[in-house]
This record gives sequence, C-alpha cells and structure tokens, in this order.
Amino acid sequence: MQPTDWQTIFSQHLTSERQLSSYTVRNYMFELRRIEGILTESTQLIDVTRDELQSMLATLHRKGLSPRSLSLCLSAVKQFFDFLLREGAITVNPAHSLSAPKQNKPLPKNMDVDAVSHLLSIEGDDPLCLRDKAIMELFYSSGLRLAELASLDCADIKFDQSEVKVLGKGSKQRVVPIGKLALNALTAWLNCRSQLPCSQAGDALFVSSQGKRLSHRSIQARMAKWGQEQAMAVKVHPHKLRHSFATHMLESSQDLRAVQELLGHANLSTTQIYTSLDFQHLAKVYDNAHPRAKKDRGK
Repeated sequence: MQPTDWQTIFSQHLTSERQLSSYTVRNYMFELRRIEGILTESTQLIDVTRDELQSMLATLHRKGLSPRSLSLCLSAVKQFFDFLLREGAITVNPAHSLSAPKQNKPLPKNMDVDAVSHLLSIEGDDPLCLRDKAIMELFYSSGLRLAELASLDCADIKFDQSEVKVLGKGSKQRVVPIGKLALNALTAWLNCRSQLPCSQAGDALFVSSQGKRLSHRSIQARMAKWGQEQAMAVKVHPHKLRHSFATHMLESSQDLRAVQELLGHANLSTTQIYTSLDFQHLAKVYDNAHPRAKKDRGK
C-alpha cells in the first residue's frame, strides 16, 4: 500500500476549501519542502518530533534565514500539522508550542535638519497655509504625537512661558517647551483663525475650513501635500517630524532621559528604539554621565 501523499492533499485543501491564493499556497508548499530538505532520508515530515522541528528551525537560522522567513516557515509547518491532526493522521501537533525568533521592527527614518528647514520654509498669507505651517512647526518643535496635537485647545498654548500642555497616552499630562519659530507660527495662525468659521470647533487650536476641529486624517493629508509641494525626498507625516525632533534633540544633547520626558514615553526602552540608538551609544552616554561609571582620566 502506497503511503498517503499528505502534502498534495494539504495543497488541495488550501486551494479548494480555504480558497487561498495560488501565491500563498505556493509559498506554504515551498516552506514545507524547505523543512523536508533538512530531514534524513529515512525520516518523513509527518513523523518528526517537536525537538527535531526546533533543531531544524535553528539550523535554518544559523544558515542565515531571516526571522521573517523563519516565521513564514513555522506558520506553514503549524498549519500542515493542524491539518493532519484534523484528518486523524497524527495525535498531536509537534509545532504547536514552537515560536520563531522575534522580528526586528523597522525603525522610522528621520529627516535631517536641512530637510526639515526646507519643509518648514513655506510662505503665504492664506489662513490654511499659516495653519499648516504652525502645525508642522509645533510637531517638530515639541515632538508631539498626532493625537496630542489634534486635541489641543487654544488655552493649552502658554505663550508667556513658551510651553504647551499636552494630554498624552493614558491621559497623562505633560508640559513641553515650544521653540521661538513655532511660537511665531502659532501667533500668525491665531491672528487669522477667526477668518475660518469656528462655530463647531469650540476652543480647538486647529480648525478646518468647515469650522470643525481638524481631524487626524486631515492633518496627515495636509502634511503629505506640503511634502509634495516642497519636493521632499520622503513622504512627510506627523510621526516623521516627531522622530526627527527626537533624533536631533538626542544628537545635540545626548540626554536620553530628557528626550524620554519630552516624548512622553513611559519606558526608556521605547525611547531607545524610537531614536535608533545602538548599545554602544548608550554605553558611551552612561560612561560619560554616571557618577560611578566615569573613567578616571588621570590614570
């Protein structure tokens, strides 16, 4: 009696029953063959144990397979064994408790100082232009999140103290400095804010041409528009200006804790990832700053 060709049946199941695309099915079958290629000639994929699977994944990892590819491979194997389990061909899924290596999150790319200056060099007396310039200046000046900036009221800007009161994640308030150029842009905007209908906007700092509080989507769209008009090499959005703020502040001050406070991060590790720091830079900052880590220069 010929052994059952479970991989062919699994492929048919993915195509006809689950109705996955031919591209997805092809990728799954490729991953199964990749794992099968590591097996000894006397071993069938259906017979492998959890420890053997873990060892094979480790082998692929050592050979340079990326975490993303390993994750896809493991997903294909898990689904194959789940299928065998439902068909009664096996009694336990050996891949059930396995996990792929953690994938590194892609870090946002910041704009350099010259690029930000070029973006913010827009000029015009139109209220929408002055509003948008104030928005982008405030993003870059104070490193605000999109939701934080969109929720600001006029009273949150403290011109006499050059500060803005922000309601961050978890309803935590913080006070962040505002630079001179951002204050100038905000003043110019507020001087013409009344030219837009504001009956439905209440005390909102930034209002739309329809007289409502400016929405998240509208802020993103307007920034993307200015990025295109200024012929920026990258797509402009709120997070990019926030990241550029953090990176430029850190490059100038090397004060990670201060940047953490400005950004409103609960954990220092979040700031480390956000600003693309590597461990060597952190170690250098630590060595130069910590009282018990400073090197004795005289020795």
